[in-house]
Amino acid sequence: MIFDTYETVALACLVLLVGYFLVKRIRFLNYYNIPEPVVGGFLVAIILTVVHQIWGLSFSFDTDLQRTMMLVFFSSIGLSANFARLVKGGKPLVIFLFAAAGLIALQNTVGIFGSILLGLDPAYGLIAGSVTLTGGHGTGAAWAEDLTARFGIQGAMELAMACATFGLVLGGIIGGPVASFLLKRLHKDEVPEDENVDDVEEAFEKPVYRRKINTRSVIETITMMSLCLFVGQHLDMWTKGTALQLPTFVWCLFTGVIIRNSLSLLFKFKVADEAIDVLGTVGLSIFLAIALMSLKLWELAGLALPIFVILIVQVAVMAVYAVFVTYRAMGKDYDAIVLSAGHCGFGLGATPTAVANMQAVTSHYGPSHKAFLIVPMVGAFFIDLLNASLLKVFVEVAAFFH
Repeated sequence: MIFDTYETVALACLVLLVGYFLVKRIRFLNYYNIPEPVVGGFLVAIILTVVHQIWGLSFSFDTDLQRTMMLVFFSSIGLSANFARLVKGGKPLVIFLFAAAGLIALQNTVGIFGSILLGLDPAYGLIAGSVTLTGGHGTGAAWAEDLTARFGIQGAMELAMACATFGLVLGGIIGGPVASFLLKRLHKDEVPEDENVDDVEEAFEKPVYRRKINTRSVIETITMMSLCLFVGQHLDMWTKGTALQLPTFVWCLFTGVIIRNSLSLLFKFKVADEAIDVLGTVGLSIFLAIALMSLKLWELAGLALPIFVILIVQVAVMAVYAVFVTYRAMGKDYDAIVLSAGHCGFGLGATPTAVANMQAVTSHYGPSHKAFLIVPMVGAFFIDLLNASLLKVFVEVAAFFH
């Protein structure tokens, strides 16, 4: 059964509404910040899998729309990358970026060599590496398409969604224990006093100026996103088959970075961040809903156990890395502990998980202004730039062992 563009949009929106309903009413889903498109999409994927197994029916959706929504999302990431904020973050932010880069390299190394040891194609190791763990659902789904084309692997999209969801849950689970372990190593005088807990809300850094969403800001944002898609697709065509070849979404992301920072630096133009956030989130939500509706879960049967082993190792690596690298690199103080808990969140899951981890610590021990400045900034857009750049290298490593 084939669904056209209008039917695909209608079903995707229905999936999102189902996801919102379930996340609001099921405590586990709400507590671990499981995205609504993932909840609704997986539910529909399971239903369609049952229908396929019983009646042999298959369903296909408008892939052009899915791809466009993916490119819209990554364009929004690029348009959000304000390098002026990087300067404001100073030296600690740069150090944290290096720590995040080290984890990305380690995740991909563990993934590639773990998959080789377990008799899998090394491309599967990338999916169980930074593609889905540091990258999350959006990056996972985007790279799954390119890895399938490059390596000819099966079930990449299904696997990416499963790995990203696993990481999201475990990232929320290990953040607290890691912070507790590190807090025991601090001297009592280094931990903030309890009377500072009321100041926790002050820890959220808010921009001094944010343009409100209106007709003009939406049109400006759509114009910039359209340019990102136009330029990104042409750059993809011009570099295909060369040493500069990258997935299309990476070119759209880079184009967004150039547009945003050129407008800010050369013309003092204030980009409407809220409009970018809203339109980017809509793009990601529809993209994930369609991607998850299209999952063929029965293709995962042979990969489940080996990939699960790799993911368990990745969780252990994240915890050890947070304790022995992130914590030490960030200064071995209370702020470093909160940053380590946050790193567990977006190193395995997503920025909302990182923020939830940090809130769990600061609600008991007091605020960490440094952590709430650095982690959302890095997790929101800089990590995607970093991940895309490093993945280019590790794809070649995987191709060598393919």
